[in-house]
Amino acid sequence: MRTLFSPLRVGEIDLANRIVMAPLTRNRAAPGQVPSTLAIDYYRQRATAGLIISEATQISPAGQGYLDTPGIYNAEQVAAWQRITTAVHAEGGRMVAQLWHVGRISHVSLQPEGQAPVSSTARRADTKTFTSNGFVDVSTPRALRTDEIPALIASYRHAARCALDAGFDGVEVHGANGYLIEQFLRDSINDRSDEYGGSIANRARLLVEVMQAVAGEIGGGRTGLRLSPVTPANDAAQDSNPQALFEHALTQLAPLQLAFIEVVEGQTAGPRDFAPFDYAALRSRFNGPWMVNNGYQRQMALDAVATGAADLVSFGRPFICNPDLVRRLRENAAWNALDPSTLYGGGAKGYTDYPTLDEPVTA
Repeated sequence: MRTLFSPLRVGEIDLANRIVMAPLTRNRAAPGQVPSTLAIDYYRQRATAGLIISEATQISPAGQGYLDTPGIYNAEQVAAWQRITTAVHAEGGRMVAQLWHVGRISHVSLQPEGQAPVSSTARRADTKTFTSNGFVDVSTPRALRTDEIPALIASYRHAARCALDAGFDGVEVHGANGYLIEQFLRDSINDRSDEYGGSIANRARLLVEVMQAVAGEIGGGRTGLRLSPVTPANDAAQDSNPQALFEHALTQLAPLQLAFIEVVEGQTAGPRDFAPFDYAALRSRFNGPWMVNNGYQRQMALDAVATGAADLVSFGRPFICNPDLVRRLRENAAWNALDPSTLYGGGAKGYTDYPTLDEPVTA
């Protein structure tokens, strides 16, 4: 009988259980957008997860949108990530890198040579980002020219190769939460008149071409995708027909035989019933492992896998404060409380010092 704790093969990756550590931005990268040495312990402590999805990791300097987030596009970053994946593998874990381009959710101070961020549009998002000067309004972007898009796609391909060179078991492309790919997908943001704007097929084109490039580089069996069909994160207003949009996208991706799809149900870190959407219908367009996310508690997760509603469940903040979340789920043990003040930036406090069931809770 399938349970949350039974093994599963996703594409080319064998998992010990169906509990996934969701991608979690922690803003603790070292200079050069290199993951810090603290991250070795952070991820190693959580390696009992069937799969760890790394924090969102930019595919290029222009992909960065927040202070102190790591990259996966140069040799120094690859070497640092390799120390992390080696530690995770030594504990029997599996780990994929989340490939990220923020698009317009950035600030000129974070961009190469202070240039404007790029997006599907030249309209600024009504949101903020975190810089060396604290929280500030994001900058006005410029719309990518059509002739620039092949180079963008190539940067995803390069980052995927770097991820495998760094010892990751695969990658997850970040197509969610109002970042670049979703800025192309949603007609509430995408106001282009070229072949990447207008119709559903055109707006889904960048996603499809990125996934084809990544899967072509490292194999569909090592490539996953994160989607959030209705979340309003990062000023991503609702698409006029999200059901048709996302069902079309998954239909186009079916030939790639991707390792998994992760879907954020409802509003990211908010209400699960934020907007109507038929997730079961979306799943019917994908013949592969289906991962669900957003607000899952123990019984919800157990039921989702037992009934076949999902193959895997990804947990975000519970994994921050419970490095042994898998054991706590198995034993129905209480969860540690999260310290929100330590979520972003800082050092070991609130990062590598949360206790396990075998450790005393310290003040």
